[in-house]
Amino acid sequence: MRRISCHALLVALLLLIATPMNSFGEELVDLPPVPREFRAVWIATVNNIDWPSKPGLSTKQQKEEMIGILERCEAMNLNAVIFQVRPVADALYKSELEPWSAYISGQQGIAPRPYYDPLEFVVEESHKRGMEVHAWFNPYRTQHPSNKTVDDGHVAVKHPDWVKTYGSLMWMDPGNDGALEHTLAVFRDVVKRYDIDGIHVDDYFYPYPVNDKEGKRVSFPDDESWEQYKSGGGKLERDDWRRDNINRLIERAYDVVREEKPHVKVGYSPFGIWRPGHPEQIKGFDAYEGLYADAKLWLVEGWLDYLTPQLYWASDPPGQSFPVLLKWWVDQNEKGRHIWPGHSVGRSYVTDRGWSLDEIPRQIYTTRAQPGADGNVFFSMKTFVKNKKNLADRIAQVYASPALVPETPWLDGETPATPKVGNPGKSKGVAISLKIKPGDKSEVSHWVIQTRYGLKWDLQIVSASERTIQVDRVSADVPCDLIAIRAVGRTGKMSDPELVRMDKKK
Repeated sequence: MRRISCHALLVALLLLIATPMNSFGEELVDLPPVPREFRAVWIATVNNIDWPSKPGLSTKQQKEEMIGILERCEAMNLNAVIFQVRPVADALYKSELEPWSAYISGQQGIAPRPYYDPLEFVVEESHKRGMEVHAWFNPYRTQHPSNKTVDDGHVAVKHPDWVKTYGSLMWMDPGNDGALEHTLAVFRDVVKRYDIDGIHVDDYFYPYPVNDKEGKRVSFPDDESWEQYKSGGGKLERDDWRRDNINRLIERAYDVVREEKPHVKVGYSPFGIWRPGHPEQIKGFDAYEGLYADAKLWLVEGWLDYLTPQLYWASDPPGQSFPVLLKWWVDQNEKGRHIWPGHSVGRSYVTDRGWSLDEIPRQIYTTRAQPGADGNVFFSMKTFVKNKKNLADRIAQVYASPALVPETPWLDGETPATPKVGNPGKSKGVAISLKIKPGDKSEVSHWVIQTRYGLKWDLQIVSASERTIQVDRVSADVPCDLIAIRAVGRTGKMSDPELVRMDKKK
């Protein structure tokens, strides 16, 4: 009988410990977790803030500018864009409900020439790069000082009884049922016809307060709808009635989106302070009283999938402290929705506010350290395009590795089947080529490819529209020995992996 030395037994035991096996002798693979973090930027079109750079550009110029924006986002490892499609009851897409935006051509109602659909283009080009698109709406603003033209199809012409002048703006009256139904119809139309990943509404509900020459606040001119409410038996006080008008919009918008496409996320970016004194040290504008926006209620009721409070302040000043406000919003989140705070990169770096160049990266790290917050949104894109003070490069360093958008488990969505991988293990030169397709008919948004080189893992997250993926055969002189490929669905659910073991002779 052959004897086995103690040394050989020890080596065999160590190998078993280092390489766990199942009952069939196959290696068990413990894949590294895939990072999840929402990384988004607002692309503002009102007043041509971010895109297009000015009205009247050719279609070719508009497309080139947008491609430049999306390529910058891709280089920064961002995974979503929030694209403003309705700045003033107009449309940056083909609509039967509202006219073309003047920010495209310089004149409201004029389509791009040669014709194309900007929202459709942004969706196609963003998805190609593995980025989500959230369509950004202003629900009630109908005119901005930068918009000098009004088309015959505009709500101010078709329904002048819905529209009120307040300061330098025109505004649909949120207390008017016709205005409410029209806005909901616009939301429904876009969700139904476009392959977007989310809808997004900013901080404008009722307009920001206007003061007269004596400094006294001017009341929003909604006497007609207020009297109609009271004559119908309404019992709320006027401010509570105004808040209820906005609450009805928020609640019904969520239902509208769920009815059309269960996987589309609904998000809001309210003013970052709910009320002064919440928490106790906080001072500033009262959005609850000034905009009639009770964003805390929307979060508590779960009428949204994510909240992006605009926390446009630095970390340290106690009266408006980024980490203090972030924690307060997280503490209100009884239903566990996503909290993705908003950051003002333009305000902090274009103007001289004395912020450290490390402030925005610091806020990203603060968000990561705050349980219950899992992403960030930046206003706005032009700061990144111009790379002011190398801020885009600084954020790219923070986002050095790719990340998936966090899963939204409360939304209906299938878990994709394990993907099918053709041509496994075959290499050509320095690259391994994998042909990937879905394992079933479930809708897939991304492929996650994890590649092992000895003890090191490499991660790729690519659009599911890509069906041939290249993987480096060698990294730092270490050959690839294992590739794991998973499919990701529209709500973030991830499949089991398909494992491709490399034959070292190939």
